[in-house]
Amino acid sequence: MAAASHPRAQQYATRAAFFIPGFAAAIWAVLVPYAKARTGVDDGTLGLILLCLGAGSLTAMPVAGALAARFGSRRVMVATTAIICISLPLLAVAPNAWLLGACLLLFGAGMGAMDCVMNMQAVVVERESGRAMMSGFHAFFSIGGFVGAALMTALLSAHAGPLAVCLAGSAAMVLLAAMAAAYWRGETLQQDGPMIAWPKGVVLFLGVLAFIVFLAEGAMLDWSAVFLADVRDVTPSMAGLGYGVFALTMTVTRLFGDAVVERLGRMRAIVVGALLAAVGFGVLTWVTPWQASLLGYVLLGLGCANIVPALFSLAGNQTRMPEAVAVTAVTTLGYSGVLAGPALIGFAAHGVGLVGAFMGVAGLLVGVAVSVRWLRV
Repeated sequence: MAAASHPRAQQYATRAAFFIPGFAAAIWAVLVPYAKARTGVDDGTLGLILLCLGAGSLTAMPVAGALAARFGSRRVMVATTAIICISLPLLAVAPNAWLLGACLLLFGAGMGAMDCVMNMQAVVVERESGRAMMSGFHAFFSIGGFVGAALMTALLSAHAGPLAVCLAGSAAMVLLAAMAAAYWRGETLQQDGPMIAWPKGVVLFLGVLAFIVFLAEGAMLDWSAVFLADVRDVTPSMAGLGYGVFALTMTVTRLFGDAVVERLGRMRAIVVGALLAAVGFGVLTWVTPWQASLLGYVLLGLGCANIVPALFSLAGNQTRMPEAVAVTAVTTLGYSGVLAGPALIGFAAHGVGLVGAFMGVAGLLVGVAVSVRWLRV
C-alpha cells in the first residue's frame, strides 16, 4: 500500500530520516582526534581536510534535489543512507591525509544529499498533515547528535576501536533506515524547466535569511567555546558549556516548537525568534560574570530553534519556483552559512574583536526580523 495512506507512519519515518545524519555527524565528531593521530597531520592540514566535508555536502545538495524530483525521495534517501554507512567505517581506517580527504568528500556528499532530500520529504508530509511539524522534524537531527555522541563515547570508553564503533553506528543506521524506508515518499515531481536553477525572487530571499540564521548557529558551534575561554577566561574544560546550553535549549524548543508556530504563525515566529537570538548575542557578550551570560546561550537556542524549520516550510509552499528547486536552493544557501560563517566570524574578529563580530551577527538577526515585512510567499 502507498506510503501516503499511512500519514502517522510517514511522520515517524521522516523523523528517522532527520535522526540518521545527526547520528552520523556525531560519530564523525567523536572520531576526529583519532583520525588526526592516525594520519599524523597538523592542525592546519586537518583544517584543510575538514573542508572536504563541506565541499562534498554543497556539491551534492543540488544534485540530490534534482534526483529526488525525478526518482522520488525514497530512492535518493536510501542511496544516501548507504553512502553514509559505507563511508563512515572508511573514515576510521583511512591511513593518510589524501585518503581521509577523499572519504570525507564522499561522507559529506551523503550527508548533504540527505539533508536536502529529507527537507523535501518533510515539506510534503507537513503540508498533508495540515499542521506545523517542521520544528519537530528538525529536533530529531539534534537528538540523533546527542544519541550518537553519547553512544560512541560509551563504546570508545569501553575500549572498542574506532572501526568497531563506526561499524556499530552504520549497522544501527541501516536498521533504522530499513524500518523507515517503506514510508519515505516515493512519488516523482512533474515540472517544467530545469531541476537545478539559481534561486530567484522569494526563494533567494528565503535562502539569504537561512544563510544568516545558519551563520549564527555556526558561530555557536565553532566560536562559543573560544569566546568563553579567551574573553571570559573560562577554563578550557568548562568552555564547551556555552554550546551545550545552546544546543540543548534548541533541541527542547524544537520538540515543542510546532505548537508555538501554530499559535504565532510562521512569519511572526521568524520575527520573534530572530529578535530573541539577537538579544541572546547581546547578553552573552555584555553580561558578566560568565555564569550569568549563559542566559544568552539559552536565548539564542530559543530564538534560532524555529526559524530555519519555518523557512523550509515557506520554501516548500511558495509558487515562484518549483518545490524541489526551491527547497534545494534554501538548503544549499542555508548550509553555506554553517560552512562559511565561522571563517567570516574569524575575519571579523581579527579586525574588531570577537565581541564586535558577535554583535555584527546580532545586527544581521535584527535585519532578519525587520525584513520579514517584505517577505511575500
